[in-house]
Amino acid sequence: MAKAVKLADIAEIVGVSTVTVSKALSGQKGVSEEVRERIRQVADNLGYKQPSTVKKNQPNRSYNLGVLISERFLDKYESFYWQMYQSVATKATAKECFTMLEVISIDDEEEGRLPKLVQERKVDGIIVIGNVTDGYLKVLNSDSGIPIIYLDYYNGREASDSVISNSYYGTYELTNYLYRMGHRKIAYVGTLLATESITDRYFGYRKALLEHGLEFREEWLIDDRYIETGKIDVVNMLKLPKDMPTAFVCNCDLTASMLIKKLEEEGYRIPQDISVVGFDNYLYPGLSDVKITTYEVDIKEMARRAIHNIVKKISNDSYKPGVTVVEGRLVYKESVARV
Repeated sequence: MAKAVKLADIAEIVGVSTVTVSKALSGQKGVSEEVRERIRQVADNLGYKQPSTVKKNQPNRSYNLGVLISERFLDKYESFYWQMYQSVATKATAKECFTMLEVISIDDEEEGRLPKLVQERKVDGIIVIGNVTDGYLKVLNSDSGIPIIYLDYYNGREASDSVISNSYYGTYELTNYLYRMGHRKIAYVGTLLATESITDRYFGYRKALLEHGLEFREEWLIDDRYIETGKIDVVNMLKLPKDMPTAFVCNCDLTASMLIKKLEEEGYRIPQDISVVGFDNYLYPGLSDVKITTYEVDIKEMARRAIHNIVKKISNDSYKPGVTVVEGRLVYKESVARV
């Protein structure tokens, strides 16, 4: 199959930026007619295919939406993003849009290969669910020429047009709840910088400690995964501290379930001896006999906001990019006891 023509290919020949090429081909302002015509000629000569759209000024039109997820987040037990994709597809249908899922392989992500959906110009916009590398983000943003929304991920560099849950407030509330239950020695489980959400959740936890004047110890900051791959590895990464806390705040329910299993293997009872809280309120069935107190992520509302934003962005309907934060709620279950 012939290599798909990228915006960068056109930009190089014309001697302009990919942003200018994108504006010229989509009819946006800010490009002179002379340059616009030159760009169109080069695009035609190279065989560039426009995204599969009809004219944007048609009312109530439907769009083809690509959904991208890195394969790093689709292991057997990490099905949270499958549920998120289902919500996105459902909300898209309600907007008379169609979704196409493409899983980005680790090799494609590392080598910066554009998704097939983009190469073949099959979609009008993209929703990226979860974390991808900065290098891959740069490729998407510079070469796709298609509006992009990031769901459950943001950073201040390449992914700044996002819909996220309130990770910071969630762990802040979870830690406050543990404090109200009498806990004063509270640890955090999650590898900092592995994802933005894990780091945000750590800062929410630390804020609560500071406000209550609680001690923080370095050994109470416990890794659960590798930064490079994002893979959770409880056996090699999750090391219990010598001075055990009375409670653990975990960055997700999957980590919480694995921690509970490890604690039980060491002879601790949950919650009689140790309390554990998670995040997401989503766990693969059968992973934990203990029902985990957690902060529920409002997946349906996040999906609705993502679809709303991408449709507005595609149609240029007075769209203003930024970070949309969706609130969740505490869900009280069986994994916390009063001390």
